[in-house]
Amino acid sequence: MNRVHAEKPTLAQVAELAGVSVPTVSKVIYGRDDVAGPTRERVQAALGRLGYESPVQRRLRSSAPGLVDLVFDGLNTSYSLAVLTGITSAASTENVEVVLSTVTPGKLKSTDHRQWSSRMADSGRRGLILVTSEVTTGQLDAFARRNIPVVVIDPLNPPPSGFVSIGATNWAGGKAAAEHLIELGHRRIAYVGGPDAAECSVARLHGYLAALRAHGVDVPDEYIVSGTFNRESGVSGAAQLLSLPEPPTAIFAASDLTALGVLDEARRRGIRVPEDLSLVGFDGTDLTEQSVPRLTSVSQPLQEMGRSALRSVLRLANGEELESSHVELATSLVVRDSTAPPARSNP
Repeated sequence: MNRVHAEKPTLAQVAELAGVSVPTVSKVIYGRDDVAGPTRERVQAALGRLGYESPVQRRLRSSAPGLVDLVFDGLNTSYSLAVLTGITSAASTENVEVVLSTVTPGKLKSTDHRQWSSRMADSGRRGLILVTSEVTTGQLDAFARRNIPVVVIDPLNPPPSGFVSIGATNWAGGKAAAEHLIELGHRRIAYVGGPDAAECSVARLHGYLAALRAHGVDVPDEYIVSGTFNRESGVSGAAQLLSLPEPPTAIFAASDLTALGVLDEARRRGIRVPEDLSLVGFDGTDLTEQSVPRLTSVSQPLQEMGRSALRSVLRLANGEELESSHVELATSLVVRDSTAPPARSNP
């Protein structure tokens, strides 16, 4: 069961927490002016702490036009824009408005979620969509207490039980990338991943490892490099890998942006792609067609992930139960120009 359907607090619970009578709580809720200031403040604090929603607030939520909050950790990547396109297209179909904001990566954990959820509830928001964010049980519970459903797309950490997340088949995608390189004849295949704690990066790594082990291919520890999903990580990861005494003949990068960084570093060293080094990315963004050479990549259905998140949050807001709390949409390997058999001098 989704956590947004947690048991609602009662007036008696609010009164007990505030140390007042139930009639006093009722007076505060309905704006009566015959309650002393300090008492009113205690009651309001208790209401907020327990996430009590008054009948007035519930009527506001049900009568207000559909409003969904959408939070990204940045909108400067092709990945984010593709997800945003999917969300807004579904919002248009569902006659829902999206309130868009961004937050610095890592800052979301320090946000006062109790105040945030209260503001959303008071303004009649239908739900919240978080993209590539790291969240905790306590933070998500703050929204559950205010009956605000939360859906997370590509969470950086596994969401607490009962909360909804949307992702792709990352393990299968990592396996497909490695198998493609193995089929071309590569045996020295490295991985440039995202953060060690990022669930999607770990799944891609495990898929890559499963493919290599199934074919009896050894993976030296130095062939696995962590970073972030950006171009700079690709540059630094490639510099580390290509400086090894026995460098890889192929690299699987955990994102298209990371793969472009690998390509930058290879070009700086005079290493040709794919003649000297094969390269596979992940995401399937428009960057794959814009790079030179065009990038082989594991394509995620990013727009459909956005559409699925918007539909899911609206279903939850309407009190529906979802078939699953974690949805994985299928990935597919798209072969372009950045992969080829290894040169004969690099068996």
